[in-house]
Amino acid sequence: MTLNTLRTVLFLVFSTVITTVGFASEDNKDQEKEGFNAKEMIMHHVKDAHEFHVFDWNEKPVTIALPIILYTDNGLTVFMSSEFHHDDSGHYIVEKDGQKFVKFHEKIYQLNADANEVAFDDEHHPTNASMPLDFSITRNVFMMWVSVLVLLSIFILSARRYKKTEDNVPTGIAGFIEPLIVFVRDDIAKPMIGDHKYKKYMPFLLTIFFFIWVNNIFGLIPILNGANVSGNIAFTLTLAVFTFIVVNVSGNKNYWKHIFWMPGVPVPMKIFLMPIEIVGMFVKPISLMIRLFANITAGHIIILALMSLIFIFETIAVAPVSVAFSLFIGLIEIVVTAIQAYIFTVLSALYIGMATEEAHH
Repeated sequence: MTLNTLRTVLFLVFSTVITTVGFASEDNKDQEKEGFNAKEMIMHHVKDAHEFHVFDWNEKPVTIALPIILYTDNGLTVFMSSEFHHDDSGHYIVEKDGQKFVKFHEKIYQLNADANEVAFDDEHHPTNASMPLDFSITRNVFMMWVSVLVLLSIFILSARRYKKTEDNVPTGIAGFIEPLIVFVRDDIAKPMIGDHKYKKYMPFLLTIFFFIWVNNIFGLIPILNGANVSGNIAFTLTLAVFTFIVVNVSGNKNYWKHIFWMPGVPVPMKIFLMPIEIVGMFVKPISLMIRLFANITAGHIIILALMSLIFIFETIAVAPVSVAFSLFIGLIEIVVTAIQAYIFTVLSALYIGMATEEAHH
């Protein structure tokens, strides 16, 4: 059984358990208020947030506040997330520039002038509030900036190390980075794109490989409250869009000919294959987006679900099993952080290679 198969099986099992418990708790509102809601806890940690929750002290949360940046009809409104006083239920009102704001499930609503609490209709649309344009520095955005600074520091230091050496023998951090760069070049770029064209795409491939890997690693650090950057579909969508643009901008005459008028087949088949190839242009980046998002999110959910079993069954007897399996999945996740970065980079290079391949005679 492969790692991905094991993780998928565990994800399905614990998703079923958590969902069952979640529906059971919904049937009893009093129990939901007093008991442990595993589904809510897991989704709270997996989703993005407007602050870092570090720990609780005397039953009060200790958080790192982040800037809230909203654009409303009255212009730009800026304040810190701490002004919500850790409320995420839409009850605490922040008044700024004559406007009232509440935070509900990490979404910020601007209340109408006569409203004191956000209300929703049957389709869960706000009836007495609107959603302003939110440009806030959320947890994921903040960690992306941190990862950029980390990568810039690593590569600038590595470049300086090379400049100081006379024989170009890497030392220090450059000795760690060089094998990874050579790996991307020799095992990904050259085989997938070709010896004569790979150099043009090395900056892009190195960027997505290290950017995804570093953000995956940050997502495993507990003190960062699991900043789930790669588990955010907007993040994976953006990376997939960049790959889509690079592939299609790089596409040569042979590439477009195979999409719109497949050579070497009868005309009826050309007409039949054309829409399939056009759909395939978009399926490739979509598969990149979903694969990275689903694998990283599933890993987080499995670990949180395992730890939730202690509180679901309300017995410490489950703790050794939950902790042991959580540590086991955590070790797998350390490997998966690099594997997912590798897979995304390999497939991107493969699609680029297919788009730049010359016609065979």
